[in-house]
Amino acid sequence: MKKDYLLLTVALPGLLIAFPGFAAESEIKQRNTDKSTEVISDIPSLSEIDLPAINAELLTQQSAPSEVNPETQSETEADYTDDADISIEAIGEKDNLPQSTPTYVIDKEEIQKQGATSLADILKRMPGFAINDVGHGADTHTGTYYRGASINQSVFLINGRPINNNVNIYHGGTDLNSIPVEAIERVELYSGTASALYGSSAFGGVVNIITKEGYGKPKLSGSAEFGSLSLNNQQLSYGGSSNNVKYNFSFERFFTDNRYRVPVGAANRDIQGFLSNADTATSTYYGSIGLDLDQKNYLNLDVTKLSSRRGLIYFGFPLQRDRLDHDGLNVGLSWKTRLGNGESSNLTTSIGYNQDYFSTYGPTGASFYRRGSLDTQQLTARLDHEWKVTSNNKLRWGLDLKNTDLTGDVLSTNPSSIAKNETEDRSLFNTALFAVNTWNISDNFLIDLGLRQTFDSQFGNYLNPSVGLRYAVTPIVAVRGSWAGGQRNPGLDQLYVYDTVHGWEPNPDLNPETGSSWSAGVDVNFSENLIGQFTYFGSSIGDRLGVIDGKWANIGLVDTNGLEAALQLRIAAGWSTFFNYTYTDSQIKTGSERGLQLGLIPYSVLQTGVGYQNSGWQANLYVTYNSGARRAFFTNPGDKTTDFAPSFVNLDLSGRIPLTRNLGLTVYLENLLGEQYERVNRIYSPGFTFRVGLSANF
Repeated sequence: MKKDYLLLTVALPGLLIAFPGFAAESEIKQRNTDKSTEVISDIPSLSEIDLPAINAELLTQQSAPSEVNPETQSETEADYTDDADISIEAIGEKDNLPQSTPTYVIDKEEIQKQGATSLADILKRMPGFAINDVGHGADTHTGTYYRGASINQSVFLINGRPINNNVNIYHGGTDLNSIPVEAIERVELYSGTASALYGSSAFGGVVNIITKEGYGKPKLSGSAEFGSLSLNNQQLSYGGSSNNVKYNFSFERFFTDNRYRVPVGAANRDIQGFLSNADTATSTYYGSIGLDLDQKNYLNLDVTKLSSRRGLIYFGFPLQRDRLDHDGLNVGLSWKTRLGNGESSNLTTSIGYNQDYFSTYGPTGASFYRRGSLDTQQLTARLDHEWKVTSNNKLRWGLDLKNTDLTGDVLSTNPSSIAKNETEDRSLFNTALFAVNTWNISDNFLIDLGLRQTFDSQFGNYLNPSVGLRYAVTPIVAVRGSWAGGQRNPGLDQLYVYDTVHGWEPNPDLNPETGSSWSAGVDVNFSENLIGQFTYFGSSIGDRLGVIDGKWANIGLVDTNGLEAALQLRIAAGWSTFFNYTYTDSQIKTGSERGLQLGLIPYSVLQTGVGYQNSGWQANLYVTYNSGARRAFFTNPGDKTTDFAPSFVNLDLSGRIPLTRNLGLTVYLENLLGEQYERVNRIYSPGFTFRVGLSANF
């Protein structure tokens, strides 16, 4: 499989050769961080200070083009703003964030064009991600990995607040369907020294989901689509502003039965040859109200509610019939204030409440019944102060508080498991102090130093340092590097709650996963229309958590090394393209699987796309290459845990046809090649599918 490492050197020149002539269309959005040319603009209201929302800044020094004010933008311009070119942007904002690692951003226009129906759909086209989903709205068990780290080894945020709970196995993992896509303004991905700001468990990275706020006169938008696999999806959003109040409300309803024929030997194949128990139904609600109290104070309240019902699919089981119900509620209140007379000191205070109720239930092979539920309630508070101490020194520091209560309830009528029926009530309190200081040593050279001191009621006190640097070699080339220490504690469920579905026993003697992650890279402005970010990344995680003989245990050391490339190209007016490639070598260093690649993580993933838009017309072609992942467990007879699923190539086409000024026809054709490839561990894609819908703005 390591031969796929060569794919980068072959594909990259081919991409550039394919577009030999391209014209200048627009400047790359960047802030000038050169302290000698920095401009402090007047901000009419504090709500425009986007803390803790984080956008990236390339290391080259260019001035940003003037930005459009949403409140003064004409209706005609607004109509076509939603049809922007393909872009995975690195945009600069005036925010003190570590700049020694790149931040990747997908905005709402690109999300709309991709036809994303969940956060998983959005992430799968970002650099470094491998998402083993099954059709739309897939269950949380199939696996999401970033730079070789599992979903629970990354930190997920909504507007800077954590949405990861403190449970870790499949029915308590972060649910990537938990936020309505219609409510998402953009998704930001970052790593390195930035992890000191949000959690020591971010071995992979930090995903920050920024939700929409209302601007200008009230606007109603909605869409409805139908397609293969009994899919139907409706979205509705209403937002605007009035005087000093901003508001936005969104609703999304999604359903698909995910019932399609699969090959012999496929996981969860019923006697008729169809994928069974893979249906999904979700309803999500979102609301946000913001209030400009005065020139220096801004208050915002946002609420997200999820109700999800779906079947579970397990790798290699002949037929699995367990169901998963997930109900979630996330509430956040933030207060932003500008201290002093200028913009050199900004304080954000936020409190949050997050509840997740996961319930799995279903019959076993002998008609016994089993059920397991995890009810997590989490209260969080955060103080985040950004302070420009001097002209060349910026400090961002603060305090995190988090209290978690878990009730785990398991029941089985199987005689062999009755003795393990129980109800567990556990609590955990976690406090952390964090600081990241950025020194501009010169106009071209800066250093980020970060510290996160954690006090945990379960695992004691621990300090995680981080460091990063960047150096602009020339106006178009810059180099960067970062290192961060980390610790990820076992979930309360892994410590205390029996898993009735897999039969996995908890282990109260588990140790935290400890280790570090690092990156080094170069950012290049090849031209006004072509930018590239190239990164070497790695991590070393000891005491990695896994299952041995049906019980949670620390299984040993895993070392990860990889390469990541992300490019944007403006071909000509109305045309653009992007290219992402990630090579990930996650090698098990100890135990019986020593020397093997971690299961379910492909060596190579490539995503690229080309798009055209003009006057509301739109066409976008996306290509994905996956080298295939190791079939690590739950194998069929004849399979080996060292086997790899075959590589595959997938093509998707999306388009929009304007019917009227406010109404458009959307079309999504997925898996154009029609190949029913193996996503992971004998779970197969549905082949060619389509979606057709209408979108409107009023």
